[in-house]
Amino acid sequence: MKANPGGQIDLKEVVGRDQIIEQIWDTLEQQSIRIVAERRIGKTTIIKKLAAEPRDGWMPIFQDLEKCHTAFEFAMSVYREVDEFLSIQQRSARKTKDFFKAIGGAEIAGIIKLPIFTGEAPWKEILLSAIHDLVHECETKSDRPVFLWDEVPFMLANINEREGETTSMEILDTLRGLRQTYGGDGLRMVITGSIGLHHVISTLKRQNYANSPVNDTLAIEVRPLDMASAQELAAKLIEGENIQTESLEEAANEVAQLSDCFPYYIHHIVKALKLSGLNGSRDTVEQVVLKQLLDSSDPWELNHYRERIPTYYGDSLELAVLEILDSIASRSKAMSLDELLAELKSTGKLDDREQLIDLLRLITQDHYLSRNTNGHYHFQFPLLQRWWKLARGL
Repeated sequence: MKANPGGQIDLKEVVGRDQIIEQIWDTLEQQSIRIVAERRIGKTTIIKKLAAEPRDGWMPIFQDLEKCHTAFEFAMSVYREVDEFLSIQQRSARKTKDFFKAIGGAEIAGIIKLPIFTGEAPWKEILLSAIHDLVHECETKSDRPVFLWDEVPFMLANINEREGETTSMEILDTLRGLRQTYGGDGLRMVITGSIGLHHVISTLKRQNYANSPVNDTLAIEVRPLDMASAQELAAKLIEGENIQTESLEEAANEVAQLSDCFPYYIHHIVKALKLSGLNGSRDTVEQVVLKQLLDSSDPWELNHYRERIPTYYGDSLELAVLEILDSIASRSKAMSLDELLAELKSTGKLDDREQLIDLLRLITQDHYLSRNTNGHYHFQFPLLQRWWKLARGL
């Protein structure tokens, strides 16, 4: 097995994800899912594996929605996937095509040509008709459709910017309505993305959006690999790259430990060892990791954790978030809420206890922090804490 940092992983070489994939399929028997996870943890690889190796009786439709910037683009993207899928099954998206004809569209050589819309494009009717066709053209409940939608929050953020919050609200409400209408017929959705959906919904709630559009879905968190699986992946990559080592087990353990068991960082560390011509000793693994963390070109794109803060929390809270993370990163022990509040008050960054509680909840949802059994806060990932201290000069 070769190291492939950031590249498309061969699905036959995915390590340590069998259990969560089985959990997802088991959950889909009852309800739809939203996958929550930190970036670079492998959630897209998981849903691609779901698409490529479906459990019997399921019909997965995978879509990367990052390219959709309007509700109409989203609806047409869903329609095209549904139409292609039904065509393979020698069936037809009948209701949608009847709707296209009713609004003056035409099908030429299998391609739908729609009229130019002077007002709002009828995205909702297209989306509803496409899902109706998909569900009702599936002859039995043993053929249950499941949409595997990657980058949904990113799409919603794009639509927010282009068409406004009202349209994003309508999309979320429409998708929830579809799950309720066709859930008994087997329709399921798996929603994931690199931006936390909670940020999109929080933005909408500030615009008086009162609904809970995903409370009918189960949140499943993708965690880093367990230690045994991380060691297995590291060992396979070290062997595959022919990196010399006195003890493969010790080298694999060191790579797994220093990467926090993230597959992405495991691939990066092994590739760096290969390119540097170093062996796989504990010292050289540490040397490679430190070099990566200090590299101004940011090969692991860790600066994203800093750059996204004003986007996620707004300019008004940026300094407070930085103060919280700096305070926790610089300590070896977890900090209590009261300790954080006292520090923020002393620096003039924030003095409202309730606001701090809300802010810490969001920071934790964004996987910067975790809470111990005493409810105190610490960095969730030691690797991120280590980089943060170096980057911030703490």
